[in-house]
Amino acid sequence: MLRQTASTSSRALSSGLRAAVQRKIARPQLFAAPIAASRTVGLQQRARWYSDQPDASKPAEANGEGATKEDPVAALKKQLEEKDAEVRDWKDKYLRSVADFRNLQDRTQRDMKAARDFAIQKFAKDLVDSVDNFDRALTMVPEEKLNATEKTEHLKDLVNLYEGLKMTENILMQTLKNHGLERYDPHGEKFNPNEHEATFMTPMADKEDNTVFHTQQKGFKLNGRILRPAKVGVVKNQ
Repeated sequence: MLRQTASTSSRALSSGLRAAVQRKIARPQLFAAPIAASRTVGLQQRARWYSDQPDASKPAEANGEGATKEDPVAALKKQLEEKDAEVRDWKDKYLRSVADFRNLQDRTQRDMKAARDFAIQKFAKDLVDSVDNFDRALTMVPEEKLNATEKTEHLKDLVNLYEGLKMTENILMQTLKNHGLERYDPHGEKFNPNEHEATFMTPMADKEDNTVFHTQQKGFKLNGRILRPAKVGVVKNQ
């Protein structure tokens, strides 16, 4: 009786344990199916589908299909044109540089020549007054005394003095001419305002209008440039 009771209780206990274990094992399986299903649905919702056809809105070069290579001949022609343009540009710069250098050389030579030719300009201006005094001294001797047939001792001394002054003047003028300083007398020439200074004008019927008939003071030129204009009297008939 006791043995039967103990076996019955042991069977009931073992069956209860098995039922509890089965419940623990079966409980997660009840929730596993919905979770797996929800994951499958989420994956299906997040899935993206891609086409293997190229997008027609994009150019063929962007898709990598139908891209054509650049013509090598056209590329060479383009490079040749660029080099030609560069050569023309450098040639133009070279020619301009050569022209500027030659202009600089010419200008420098002109400046040097002008410096040499007119270095004595200030000295020459101070010297022409002394030359004028020689001319005034010679003009003060009357011609009739110089051309007299019978000459006294005083006239001979006067003629000798005149000839000495004249020779000194000629030597001085030749020396000045060697250095570019020349004296000019415009008597009988047409009036030139660039070379002459009219001090007075007067009508003269026997002379042409605008003609120099009197030289009050002779002029001087230094290497072709007017150093001092001649002071003259001009005919003015109109």
